[in-house]
Amino acid sequence: MIKAIVFDFDGLIIDTETVWYSAFKEVLQDYGVELPMDVFLQCVGTSDAAIHAFIEEEIGAESIETILKLAKDNHRTHMELLDIREGVREYLSEARDSGLRIGLASSSSREWVEGFLKKLGIIDYFEVIKTRDDVEKIKPDPMLYIEALKALNVGPKEAVAFEDSANGAKAAIAAGMHCVIVPNEVTKDLRFEKYHLRIDSMSEMSLTRVIRQIENNAPHELDPNMRTPKAAEKRPDMAFSAS
Repeated sequence: MIKAIVFDFDGLIIDTETVWYSAFKEVLQDYGVELPMDVFLQCVGTSDAAIHAFIEEEIGAESIETILKLAKDNHRTHMELLDIREGVREYLSEARDSGLRIGLASSSSREWVEGFLKKLGIIDYFEVIKTRDDVEKIKPDPMLYIEALKALNVGPKEAVAFEDSANGAKAAIAAGMHCVIVPNEVTKDLRFEKYHLRIDSMSEMSLTRVIRQIENNAPHELDPNMRTPKAAEKRPDMAFSAS
C-alpha cells in the first residue's frame, strides 16, 4: 500500500532545467560556442561537472567562473517569469487530503529549494525536505531518497517518487521505490532505463489514478485517454520497464 510520495524539485515542480539550458546557451553563444543538449543533459538531476568540463575544453578554465556568473544572472532574470508546473498543486492537495505523507528529495541546495517553495506558497505541504546539504552523494546515488524515506518512516515499496530526469529515476529505482516520470521540455526525449509509469503532465492523470495503477502492478498498460497513439510511437520507452 502506498503511504507516501516524494517529489524531485528542479524540472519537476518548476521547469528550472529548460531555463538553465537557455541561460547557458545564450551566454556561450556570446563566446562563439554552441552548447550541445547532450552535454547539458549530463548535468540534469545531478552536478554541473559536465558543463564545467565543456567550458574548460572549449574556452578555457579561466573563463568558467565568469560564464557561471553570467549564466546565473541570466537564469535569475528568466526565473522571475516561471510558474509552477501544471498539476503540481493539485497533486500536493490530493496527497494531503488522502492522508499520504509528502517528501522532497533534490540534488540542489536547501537554500535554492526552500526559497522557491516559499515563493510558490507550497512549502507547508512537505513534511520532509532532503537536499544536497544532507548527503555526501547526490543523484543518481540513491542516498537522498533513502534519507527521505527514513524521515518519512515508510518503506521504499510504500512510496512513489516523481522525477523528470534520468539521474533522478536511477536514484529512485536504486532506493527500491516506485518511480513515475513526468518529463519537461529538456528531458522529454531522454530514454529512461527503468520506471513504473510515465505521464507528460500531472494535469493528465489524477494522483489517485496514478497510485491505483501502481498498486495494481499494471502501469505498463497505456491508457488511450491519457496519451495519443502518435505520442506513444514517438517515445517507445513508455512501456513499463522497471524490474
